[in-house]
Amino acid sequence: MDAVINAVKNSFTIKNLETISGIKSHTIRIWEKRYKLLQPKRTSTNIRRYDLDNFKKLLNIALLIKNGYKISKIANLSLHEIENNIKEITIKENSETIYINSFKLSMISFDTSLFYKTFNEIIKIKSFEFIYMNVFLPLMKELGILWQTGSVSASHEHFITNLIKQKIHVHTEILSKTEKISKSNFVLFLPENEFHELSILFLNYWILSNGHSTIFLGQSIPNADLMTILNKNENIHFISFFTVEPNKDDIFNYLNDFEDNLLKGNQNQLSLFGPQIFHIKDDIRWERVNLFFSLDEFKDKFFNKKVYS
Repeated sequence: MDAVINAVKNSFTIKNLETISGIKSHTIRIWEKRYKLLQPKRTSTNIRRYDLDNFKKLLNIALLIKNGYKISKIANLSLHEIENNIKEITIKENSETIYINSFKLSMISFDTSLFYKTFNEIIKIKSFEFIYMNVFLPLMKELGILWQTGSVSASHEHFITNLIKQKIHVHTEILSKTEKISKSNFVLFLPENEFHELSILFLNYWILSNGHSTIFLGQSIPNADLMTILNKNENIHFISFFTVEPNKDDIFNYLNDFEDNLLKGNQNQLSLFGPQIFHIKDDIRWERVNLFFSLDEFKDKFFNKKVYS
């Protein structure tokens, strides 16, 4: 078992490097032959395997190239000089790509300390909203691609996702102690059998950061259970993310049921985000169901301030 874990943490194929770094396998091979930039080991069948040091170096090289450096110049730099150039880019541009790469490395190597170190560096100069929107969201989009191509495992995804959730919880707790400008009429939940809660956790944080209180119900809440909250508040604004559920075959029936039981005879409304709402964007049958394809759209409709700066 230990050998398997170490292989996942420390050894990569050239295809893994291509997917994670964006540098084509053919280009990596040329750089190895011409400039000796990476030093892979070989298996008994002559297959290249790259360790974490090679992985980190390639991420840095990719970032330098993105910032205008020529590969011939990079090839003449020592590892220390490469890292110094990366630091200079960070100072000049506060490049989010550098932070994303650092979180990638943390994820690949299951390095919790690196995650905290990187996060603590960014939070000194950027708001938590900025970090989520400009670093965590792009990171999670890349993670989805990496997972689909087999470059990372479910363990990697759970590791980094839970660390991000932890940070949302910490910052949400801080906000929950501040005075609010409205009553608890925002009710955030995920529909039954929906467990992808990262986005709804952040939206809960963001509403709190705008001075409003919330009722956060979390994962997999049946419509029947939502009815119990009708006695607590008037004019409830339900908010949900449809990432996987309800699926395209069930979404119309789900919303018909939601309208009948939770939106009729009152002033309640439902705001929806997530991939599944694309199945209904051209056929909105419900008067008080709002579809949002970005947080900025939601902000423009309900809040008169910027999401982040």
